[in-house]
Amino acid sequence: MKDLLTLSADSLKSLGILDWGYTEESVPQSLDRYEQWVKEDLQGPLGYLSDHRKDLRKDIKNIYPEFQSALVFLFSYQEAKKWMLDNNRNQVAAYTLGFEGEDYHHALKERLNSIFLLLKKSNSDLKHFIALDTQPILERDLAFRAGLGWFGKNSMLINQKEGSYFIIGSLLLNRKLKIENPTIDIDHCGQCVACVDACPTKAIDGEARTIIASHCISTYTIEIFKDAEAPIGFDKSRGEFFGCDICQDVCPWNRKPLARVIGALKLPERLSFLKDWFFGLPINDLVKIIDKESNRGFKRKLSGTAFDRPGKEGWLKNLKAILSKSNRSDS
Repeated sequence: MKDLLTLSADSLKSLGILDWGYTEESVPQSLDRYEQWVKEDLQGPLGYLSDHRKDLRKDIKNIYPEFQSALVFLFSYQEAKKWMLDNNRNQVAAYTLGFEGEDYHHALKERLNSIFLLLKKSNSDLKHFIALDTQPILERDLAFRAGLGWFGKNSMLINQKEGSYFIIGSLLLNRKLKIENPTIDIDHCGQCVACVDACPTKAIDGEARTIIASHCISTYTIEIFKDAEAPIGFDKSRGEFFGCDICQDVCPWNRKPLARVIGALKLPERLSFLKDWFFGLPINDLVKIIDKESNRGFKRKLSGTAFDRPGKEGWLKNLKAILSKSNRSDS
């Protein structure tokens, strides 16, 4: 990884950054693909991708009118993923535990602000807007325009050196920087369809490089908050009850990056119970524990993590779906 103006590659690495890129383009290159995806109603229950915010995604200037350039960063959760693979732990998606258990939106906002303050020391008139996946911005396309990778057949951004176990975070800036515009990376998936073949619910359209959201395990376990039927094929999963990494785990581009990493799961004391909950308890026991919690108490317990999104009802839905899968396997 190269230096960023006054910031050394080592200082960026200390913030968990795998790579960074730069672009001055405000309009997504994959806009037509996104609009066609929504036109076909493939966003399913993800209404925030098809409501009034859809049009805002056509140009970053709709969100940040002062936009002149963007610095785009790839924040790693490779260590947590390696630990989970080493220990055969698939119950939750690795990003949820990859930032010391903290909701990555909070963790990365702090890191991005710290980067901006360092850059501002030599650019006093510099202003910024932090972009994560909570804003109506096609963040994977932004990273693509910054030369950080290509769209895999599972729709995820894949970086040729670092794979895909990262979260994208960006600084939208009111000035152009003295950085060369990138060379856009080409497709390196070739004829590989490992992710398409591995998805138990057939959620991946490899030709269009999009996801059928209503079939996706991550959608079902994270975005649907009330009792609902699991997607067809869920019983063939590995036991995921919050998010899913199957398509990434089989991707050949993730092999070399993980081979360089020492697996580690770092959780603060207040969140140490998560490891016991997810990896130490039988599902029946976890259901009993959660069922006894009040809605408010449950939310308070998971506050500040990625896990409070579905709420108590959504969690019980997920765990009971796993129990149903286990019962079918035993019969």
